Order: sequence, then structure tokens, then C-alpha cells
Amino acid sequence: MNSDSDLQIAGDILEVPHLLQAPREHPSTVAEFVGLARSLAADRSQWEHLVQYDATTRWYHRLRTGPGYEVWLLSWVPGQGSGPHDHGPSSGVLTVLEGTLTEHTERGTRALRPGDERVFAPGYTHDVVNDALEPAVSLHVYFPGLTEMPMVPRSHLRAAAAPAACEARPVTA
Repeated sequence: MNSDSDLQIAGDILEVPHLLQAPREHPSTVAEFVGLARSLAADRSQWEHLVQYDATTRWYHRLRTGPGYEVWLLSWVPGQGSGPHDHGPSSGVLTVLEGTLTEHTERGTRALRPGDERVFAPGYTHDVVNDALEPAVSLHVYFPGLTEMPMVPRSHLRAAAAPAACEARPVTA
């Protein structure tokens, strides 16, 4: 008695080119934009040599553009912040590459460390600040490309006015 495997029933998908989806040159879904951010974050050769630090203002560099999106690289020295803002009609993905950033939103305050990401839709309001002692680097994907970044009153972020919560952690020797 023969048992049929999936391969025997359907055939080898790689042998049936018309069934394969062509890889997209540019992302078009939220999941694909997150995938783009993750792949750029993982490939330091794409961004590490470009990073600069500026003590007077946040440094930024447009890393890539495509149809309907753009990717920005930002550096943050200690004490630098964005101020409370939204992103107009743009959605986005924020990924921390190095250091620690603190994000204040109406829902609270959270530390973002390397590999942490935030995905947001239009209307998402936050304040991002480097309140650590070391510089930080972040990657931002905006779709559609960022055309406005309206500042909002700090009162929109109840957590921004409060100090970051301290976590109790056991001390190890």
C-alpha cells in the first residue's frame, strides 16, 4: 500500500514557476514594511558607516526611498528628543538599532532597546527621547513618505510629564 505525500499529490512547487509569487522590489503591506525595517536593522553594513552625532540637534539621514515610502536613520545623543508629535497621514515603523530610547505616549512610558520596534498608524502621537547616558540610533520607515510632523501639546501625553517608572530588579553580585 502506497502512502501519498504532499509532494506526490501537489508536485514540487519549485517546478511550477507560474504558481510562485514574484518577489516584490518594494514593500506594500505593513508586514512587508516591518520586514524591511528588520532586514535593514540586521545588516549593519547598510547604515553603520553613515551614522553621525550632533550635539546641537538630532542628526538624520534619508537611507532609502521607494514608491510611497521612505526610510530614515536618526542618531540621538543623551538628552535629545523629538518633542510630542504625530506623523500626519503617514504610518510607520520605528526600530532601535543602538542604545536606548524612551517613548512617551498617552498610554504610558516605555524603554525601547536594540531590536525593539513600534508600528503606528496615522494619528499616533508620541515623544521620543534619549534619556540614557549613551548615544542611540534608530531606523524609521514611513508610508506614505513623511510630509508633515505636527507638534502637539505636551498635555496630549500624560505620561510624558511624569518621570519614567522604575522597575525593581534583583541585584546580582
